[in-house]
Amino acid sequence: MLKTRPIAATAVLASLVVLSACGTEKAGSDPGAGSVAPDVPVTGVHWAFDTVTVAGKETRAPDGAHIEIAANGQASGNSGCNGFGAEVSVQGDTVTVKQGQGTEMACPGERGAFEAMLQKAFAGSLKARVDGDRLTLTSDDGRNVVALTSEPPAPLNGTIWTVDSLVSGETASSPPKGSEGKATFVIDEDGRVRGNLGCNRFTATAKVTAKTLTVTGPVATTRMICSGPQMELETKLYELLDGSLSYELRHRTLTLTGADGEGFAATAKPAASPAP
Repeated sequence: MLKTRPIAATAVLASLVVLSACGTEKAGSDPGAGSVAPDVPVTGVHWAFDTVTVAGKETRAPDGAHIEIAANGQASGNSGCNGFGAEVSVQGDTVTVKQGQGTEMACPGERGAFEAMLQKAFAGSLKARVDGDRLTLTSDDGRNVVALTSEPPAPLNGTIWTVDSLVSGETASSPPKGSEGKATFVIDEDGRVRGNLGCNRFTATAKVTAKTLTVTGPVATTRMICSGPQMELETKLYELLDGSLSYELRHRTLTLTGADGEGFAATAKPAASPAP
């Protein structure tokens, strides 16, 4: 008489057969079988936008354009004019971007052109490739490409800072039209602040602590006469550089504000830029 195998024992034997079969698959028979590609390492890095290409047209990024993606997928960045947020998910070599809200400052000239291209290219499903400190994001059809480079944080001292917005409380606004990129400064280790207010070169002495920058002496300037927008910006900065300013340094962005909430924000120039 034939003996029947108990059901439980049959199930165990079947499982062992399946596991044995899986363990004997040839590694090269199916490159994707039994493995999951690791996510591209794009989170926790300060990425500076280099160029954006839309339908074959390349647009170079202005100074200060960047994006940072947190491990939870929340991203914050700046187009070189406006700040913006986004939700970013990473799966293998695919980065999916859902754009969020941003500030609404007017972005004239090249900054406005870049921002418009960035909004088109930095969205949806993108294929990511990391090569050293370079990141390339390409749309599925290959027509849109975003090129970025990882950047280290900028030190407070010795960095060339370019004023890119004026601050009033919780509101930021662009410098007067025609004065963009004109005001730059460096905070030296010896406590000297020097640069250009938008028209005239200046120098002053200052005391710097962990949270404040206090101008301790008169601001000395050259005496050139410039166009209206540049002089308007210069007058505003000259007034602000009087007394104590609180500062906040976030990677490559420096914001200085007075007790009344009035101040300005500046972005670190690339290391290769000449001193002002």
